Amino acid sequence: MAKLSTPFAFLAGLVSYALGQAQEWGQCGGTGWTGATTCVTGTVCVVVNPYYSQCQPGTTTSAPSTTTTSSTTPSSTAGLNTLAKAAGKLYFGSATDNPELSDSAYVKILSNVKEFGQITPGNSMKWDATEPTRGTFTFTNGDVVANLAKANGQLLRGHNCVWHNQLPSWVSNGQFTAADLTSVIQNHCSTVVSHYKGQILRSYSWDVVNEPFNDDGTWRSDVFYNTLNSSYVSIALKAARAADPNAKLYINDYNIENSGAKATAMLNLVKQLIADGVPIDGVGFQSHFIVGSVPTSFQTVLEQFAALGLEVAITELDIRMTLPETDALLAQQAKDYESVVQACMNVEKCVGITIWDYTDKYSWVPSTFSGQGAALPWDSNLAIKPAYNGIVAALS
Repeated sequence: MAKLSTPFAFLAGLVSYALGQAQEWGQCGGTGWTGATTCVTGTVCVVVNPYYSQCQPGTTTSAPSTTTTSSTTPSSTAGLNTLAKAAGKLYFGSATDNPELSDSAYVKILSNVKEFGQITPGNSMKWDATEPTRGTFTFTNGDVVANLAKANGQLLRGHNCVWHNQLPSWVSNGQFTAADLTSVIQNHCSTVVSHYKGQILRSYSWDVVNEPFNDDGTWRSDVFYNTLNSSYVSIALKAARAADPNAKLYINDYNIENSGAKATAMLNLVKQLIADGVPIDGVGFQSHFIVGSVPTSFQTVLEQFAALGLEVAITELDIRMTLPETDALLAQQAKDYESVVQACMNVEKCVGITIWDYTDKYSWVPSTFSGQGAALPWDSNLAIKPAYNGIVAALS
């Protein structure tokens, strides 16, 4: 996941009624919605997006009170990664991207291994960044992130080999034969994964295939599927395994955190890969959520994949809200972070949690979802928010 918006199929759940009214945090409107359109006393129906409106604390006659997040006191000074490792997880991590690495105050927190034991590059290892023209590779920006992780003693998650987005035009518009595209995938995955195997001894895992499914569980139409059908997944995984036998190989996607067609499609794919002897070590759950709408079946889904012998990981966690921030929204966000992290804590094979950058200052959310933001545990001033303490509560 990166610069593009996330579909909203999972937002239809978590609705309850009282006397024909939607409860606090329940759905109250949106395209195709046929349920309650009024909210219980003390809440107001807020448009989150064209598909989803939500009953949030407040009234229609007065502006919601705001809060100063910088006044939040951490409930533990141990650090999130320290707590995660003490609880038996491999890491608590953060994504990052090259533009923010010029911010020394930001880098100081990112480099604190008490807080973060793992780093994911948001964009600098994707196809458009690493192979802009066929056969010509560049790793300058990716190496900056990788070398930072190495210097800090942090694990590195490679992101990603094969994705339908952020492709150079020579790939996305290529008129390939099946044999030619197979060679292109093999060369790209092998070269990129091999590069970081050689440079970064602490490279832990790769999101080899990113977002292969539509929300209804059908395969996403792109140059890879249209040319090779689903076989492109095994081609990429085999190339990555040959390039780095020690790296954990993942498929990564969003909206597979709740039971439904997409999660089932992913489960069936993984089962088939295992049956066919294709190398696959884990499934990444992106977990781009909305305050008050965290899937209740998340732990159950994690357990279904873990039961296959796979690792699972929360790879891109953020929980956004409709702005402005209020005390009530921040309190609910803290509860939501706690419940998401707790789901991982309750599943032994859930190896770690990565937030999609740690601070609102560099979040992808505001530029993608108009009027929304404040999705992360640190605010735009790099001060911790109540969400931080929600994570601490789950890890402790």
